Order: sequence, then C-alpha cells, then structure tokens
Amino acid sequence: MSDTAVHLGSGKVRELYALDDDRLLLVASDRISTFDVVLPTEIPDKGRVLTGLSAFWFAQTRDVVPNHLLGLRPDGRSTECRRLEMLPIECVVRGYLSGSGYKEYVKTGAVCGSRLPAGLRESDRLPEPIFTPSTKAVSGHDENISFARVVEMVGKETAEAARTYEAGIAVATRAGNHHARGELGNALDSLTARGEAR
Repeated sequence: MSDTAVHLGSGKVRELYALDDDRLLLVASDRISTFDVVLPTEIPDKGRVLTGLSAFWFAQTRDVVPNHLLGLRPDGRSTECRRLEMLPIECVVRGYLSGSGYKEYVKTGAVCGSRLPAGLRESDRLPEPIFTPSTKAVSGHDENISFARVVEMVGKETAEAARTYEAGIAVATRAGNHHARGELGNALDSLTARGEAR
C-alpha cells in the first residue's frame, strides 16, 4: 500500500483509505460479521474471496448500472474505487425466506411491504426473488423498510437504480446458484447509483 494512503475508518469487514481527493482504497479483511456482530475468529483468505466475488458481480452488472470499481490490487483483497456519496440504505435481495425476513413474514405475511403466499416455512424458496431494503445503521442492527420508504429517503430515480441488484440474481440463477440473500450498499456520484457487493 502506498505511504500516501490515509486510513479513514474501519467497517465490519473492510478498512477504508483515502488515496487522494477522488479515489479510495477498500481492503477486505478476514473478519466475519454476522447479524451486525464481528466474530472473534477470522477465516483465512476470506477477504480475497469476498473481493473476487465483488469483482465478478461488478463485471456482470456494469451494463445494468455503472459501479465505482477502478481496479483490483495484486494482493487480491484491495479494490481501488471512485469516491462517492453513500446512500443511507442497504439493498437486499432474497431468494429464500430466512433471517429477519422470516421473522417479519411470521408477524405480517409480508417482507418489506412485499406480500408473500401464506404457509411459507423458514428457508423456503420464494416464488421469485424480492427486493427487501433496510436502513444502514451506523451502530446496532439494520431495520427492514419498504420500497416506498426507500423512495422517501433517496427519491424515485435513485431508488429504482438501487433496485437493479435484482438483475444479479438472474445471472446467479442462470449459473445454477441458489441465492438465499444478497446485499448491496449503494452510493451516488453526479450521474448514477453505484454499489459495493457484500
């Protein structure tokens, strides 16, 4: 890493550095985060795997929505990115009913405002993937919100751009992958929404 990189902060699994006024360096660690808690045991090379998955999805979806990725570093865990303004939402797509989505379904019959068929059990495959956004909590747990709430928070055009992550699920399904849940943190530049795969 360059001596000119300035450490800006630590996330649950990534370290963030400023390279200059326009570029950031995101370094994926081997830390594990589950239900918004960082666990004490790391998984060797998890950061490299996470970075490889992110690079794959950025390549697969760049024609749907441009992204912030400028390049991958030789260490396999670092990405050089454009500096953007983060949105206050997480874009989650679910292919299966699990976690907080299942809890919400049991209470209301819906997840993030999307009505689902009666009688679904935990971890059942959904008829089709659904967009289930949440808040992006600085501390504590993210909270599920409806698409209407996303529109209130960021505007209709930005909300629709953020929702494009569903296109990635189609790519995964064609490749034979069963996608339980995927998450995308979005950011804006002056033209479009861009994302960071988790």
